[in-house]
Amino acid sequence: MRKELAQWLKTNLYANIIKLLNNIISSNQFINRHRLSPKAFTRNRSLPFKTVIVFIINLLKSSIQNELDRFFKTINHSELPERVVTNSAFTQARKKLSHKAFIELNQAQVKYFYNNVNYNRWQGFRLVAIDGSTLILPKNEQTIKEFDQYSHSRRTTPVVMARVSQSYDVLNRVTIDSVLSALSTGELDLAIEHIKAADKNDLLLFDRGYNAFWLFNIMISQKVNFCARMNADCWKAAKELLSSGSREGIFKIYPTKESEKKSKQLGLTIEPIKLRFICIDMANGDKEVLATSLMDFEKYPYELFEDLYHSRWIIEESYKIMKSRIEMENFTGKSPEAVRQDFYARIFTANLTAILSFPVREKIKGKQKRKYDYQINWTQAVAKMKDSVVLLFLNHNIEQIIKVMQEHFLRNTVPIRPNRVFPRAFRSKRHYYMTYKPI
Repeated sequence: MRKELAQWLKTNLYANIIKLLNNIISSNQFINRHRLSPKAFTRNRSLPFKTVIVFIINLLKSSIQNELDRFFKTINHSELPERVVTNSAFTQARKKLSHKAFIELNQAQVKYFYNNVNYNRWQGFRLVAIDGSTLILPKNEQTIKEFDQYSHSRRTTPVVMARVSQSYDVLNRVTIDSVLSALSTGELDLAIEHIKAADKNDLLLFDRGYNAFWLFNIMISQKVNFCARMNADCWKAAKELLSSGSREGIFKIYPTKESEKKSKQLGLTIEPIKLRFICIDMANGDKEVLATSLMDFEKYPYELFEDLYHSRWIIEESYKIMKSRIEMENFTGKSPEAVRQDFYARIFTANLTAILSFPVREKIKGKQKRKYDYQINWTQAVAKMKDSVVLLFLNHNIEQIIKVMQEHFLRNTVPIRPNRVFPRAFRSKRHYYMTYKPI
């Protein structure tokens, strides 16, 4: 009886996330905030506000007409796809909607998750990696004007590109904050926004591309802890640690002229900063240097940092899922607003997948009696969200749908084989064409 009650409480907890989101989407305040004109979504149409929202979060990949027919087949429980609305009708409806609706919905579910779930932590910290990537966008006058175009090593003609950046909870697989911006905006400048959104209980992880005195300066001024992989060729402290043969030490770092200027612009001091530098011996014989604000040697001993260093890799995996599994560059519209809708809607659905699968992942960890540890097959998990997410928001039997989805997650697991190292295989990127969508 206790076991059944515990299971019910867990299912009910996650069902409440969907109920919360449903209430938000249906509220007049939310609709008024995110419709682009006062008259939008006021008449009784086949594509009201909520239906448009739910349709866009359904991981669209095929042609819009095929997706619409499949969508109405799902919600009407039909045996065959139904032609209820046309591609043109949807195109007109989405023009009335702001992409900020998906940002607000994502913030609501993320806040609910962290406030109500005993999520995974590292030494009491939420472990948050910050990193960026690029996306190729549809090419037209509007996107060129807003994002600009650039030469690409694998394309004969210039392409329109955007920069994407996210702060990502690597232990819970949740994107806390994300942004799509023009490529001319630097990764470090976007990182400032993520740092502003950081909690004092976060430990921020950075790769070598984020080595800047002024960025460390911001985090110290905001009392946010961090650990960054350092470029040993550019930092005197890193060189000194490597040449000394020591494993770690406290060093002062000083601003360059450029960092002095940036720090002053940001209203920060230009006094030198004390950081703890740590040398990690890699399996291939190389050495990596980390710099961290965690200065307590007893509370955070050296042995903790090798696993911490490898934890950052999960954000790289998230970008692989984003581009290869969710097909983030397979946009359903050509305008900058449609591009943003697709981007933030897919971030929302990826996060919802991570949140609904969380109790399954904990259950898998608690039953590790085999040769290898196991984890959810994320490709299968994302695949199961297709159409299921529609039923979650347009069906009353939420608890049962979540239960079935979590059973699917549990049946689709893969082994984690430790210490597997492969060189990166750089393959030609898949091209997505607006006029040649997959079936």
